[in-house]
Amino acid sequence: MQTVGVKPAVCCIFALANRHTSIMKISNRAEIMPSSPIRKLSGIAQKIKSEGVKVYHLNIGQPDLPSPQIGLDTLKKIDRNILEYTPSQGFLSLRKKLCDYYEQYQIKFEPDDIIVTSGGSEAVLFAFMTCLNPGDEIIVPEPAYANYMAFAVSAGAVIKPIVSTIEDGFALPPIEKFEELITERTKGILICNPNNPTGYLYTRKEMLQLRDLVKKYDLYLFSDEVYREFIYTGSPYISACHLEGIEDHVILIDSVSKRYSECGIRIGAIATKNQQVRDAVMKFCQARLCPPLIGQIVAEASISAPREYMTATYEEFIARRKYLIDGLNKIPGVYSPIPMGAFYTTAKLPIDDCEKFCKWCLTDFRRDGKTIMMAPGTGFYSDPQYGRDQVRLAYVLNIEDLKDALKLLAEALEEYNSLPKK
Repeated sequence: MQTVGVKPAVCCIFALANRHTSIMKISNRAEIMPSSPIRKLSGIAQKIKSEGVKVYHLNIGQPDLPSPQIGLDTLKKIDRNILEYTPSQGFLSLRKKLCDYYEQYQIKFEPDDIIVTSGGSEAVLFAFMTCLNPGDEIIVPEPAYANYMAFAVSAGAVIKPIVSTIEDGFALPPIEKFEELITERTKGILICNPNNPTGYLYTRKEMLQLRDLVKKYDLYLFSDEVYREFIYTGSPYISACHLEGIEDHVILIDSVSKRYSECGIRIGAIATKNQQVRDAVMKFCQARLCPPLIGQIVAEASISAPREYMTATYEEFIARRKYLIDGLNKIPGVYSPIPMGAFYTTAKLPIDDCEKFCKWCLTDFRRDGKTIMMAPGTGFYSDPQYGRDQVRLAYVLNIEDLKDALKLLAEALEEYNSLPKK
């Protein structure tokens, strides 16, 4: 009798367990969320570093240059009894400082035009969440910063890529190609200028063509300009904020991370003349409460860094750029255009699968206990068929380290290409 009585209970338990298993499933959004090509191999890198291997990090845009001393001193001297919430839109004093900073570039904002965010990443995410409905489309020149795709997935939006080519130096494709992609679901165009991952700098002609297209089809122009300090040409810098007639269409994305080597304080900004957009962004800002208190204090101080700081940083990147690009183009089968901005280049290598090669460099390749880490090019395209022979390299290391890294890359390519093909 006991056995008979137990069986239904056991069956019931198994049924509940099976039902529970079928319910416990991650979201569709989580399944399609792309991994970061910049960080996806970090676990391997951390493991081999713990084993004593020296890894040259060319994969991530973290400069090795010091943050401004005025920012570091301010951090050390913070004397507060309470580390309190800040205003959801950020400190007024910081937003005033940012207005003064933008004046240097003939960009005119009032403090109320600016909302401080937790890094440029949150600025992009909030801009998408505010301006795009699920299913709306946004046109993005590629290769593009990989996390744009993740932010679009988070907002339920669809990226419509328009692919530039390394043969053209990653110049903006013909504007007619943009127009061919526009549908009733198209709500905006996103650019990064200067560009991450290619270092390309958009010309005045290209920016004016984008302006005309935005105006014609009543689109948003999301403009990520976090690398504006790092422009290596005599041509004047053309911000989206300089384009007349589309002031309410422009959503500026900014960050202090790169210009002051302060990636970890997580301070960025959205700036726009469009009050409706600002009012809506503030709802998301209030939901996440506030941007970082300590980060804002350091960022505000860093804006007052002496001109010598930015000049020295700029000159160092000029020297690193020349050394890296010259060195790359001397390696057999390697080609890199000359980037005119930021501190990245996307280079073509004599390989057929950048994902495998970048991983192999970490798992199998060593020279004197050293190796290199790069970002696979496929991660910067929506379609992984593009960029299979490309990598993004960040020249954020000093020239001695770049010299060693280039030597390692040349030897890694020679060894990799001599392996039996599977």
